[in-house]
Amino acid sequence: MPDEQKKIVVDDDWKAEARREKERLAEQQQAAAHELMPEPSFAELVNLIAIQAMVALGLVGGPGGERIPPNLEAAKHFVDMLQVLEEKTKNNLTPEEKRALDATLYEMRMRYVQMAGGPIGPAPSAPGV
Repeated sequence: MPDEQKKIVVDDDWKAEARREKERLAEQQQAAAHELMPEPSFAELVNLIAIQAMVALGLVGGPGGERIPPNLEAAKHFVDMLQVLEEKTKNNLTPEEKRALDATLYEMRMRYVQMAGGPIGPAPSAPGV
């Protein structure tokens, strides 16, 4: 029997499969990151400013849960920004957007007054809310 040469088979397919898997994972991570971000909306803009006001009022804890001291000057700035938003969007909002902005602005004003030396206790409810 003649000597048969043994062929060494190198499976290069695993490299291509690993590359495809890596690409799939990267696509999944990008999709997941995109899904975490809400669609831009008026409500998101109002919430963004309101959260900054709440942080400045010391109503939201820091990254480690530590208390953030109130900064009334910054809080007033963010409440004023909500006021500007209200003025600039007057007659251009849906009824739902207007109610949300009115309620948020009312709540932030009451919280600011409370922190600035007003009566202590929960902020009263906004009219019609």
